Amino acid sequence: MHMVLEVVAYADDEAADQQRIAHVLIEVADDQISVADDGRGTNTRRDADGRAVRKPVMATKDIRFFERRDAPALPDGEPRRGMSAVAAVCERLVHENRRHDGAWSQTYERGVPTSALENVERQGGTGTVVRLSHLDRRAVADLDVDRLRSLLAAFPNVEVVVRSFSESLE
Repeated sequence: MHMVLEVVAYADDEAADQQRIAHVLIEVADDQISVADDGRGTNTRRDADGRAVRKPVMATKDIRFFERRDAPALPDGEPRRGMSAVAAVCERLVHENRRHDGAWSQTYERGVPTSALENVERQGGTGTVVRLSHLDRRAVADLDVDRLRSLLAAFPNVEVVVRSFSESLE
């Protein structure tokens, strides 16, 4: 649950910066949790050779939060640590971003990039998708989706929809 809150906190920050309400879709299924937002997408630029280069938010400590005693608390009461902390504890994380000038994806295992930044087909508008996969199926199944929804309501700049595969079976 805390990892999902960490991811949503970035969408909330960006929306606050842009003085808007972001839309976030969280999908919980089997051994995967996906968090998608309609933000601007992670900062990605082209190098001198035309290759995409992205701000390394998944693999570098966010010095605003990491190991700081005064880090703000997320809605679960735990201190915020940043996206690299999410990537580090997740067996596999796929970070996809869509910007006006393209879309890219990169895979991380335990916080280490295991693929190059790859061009992907841009579908829809701009935004970011973070897929946490290869999670413990029991932990995902035991995720209290109602509590998660309640905690997500504390973010003032996002509207969140949570879809749970197990709920759709009921």
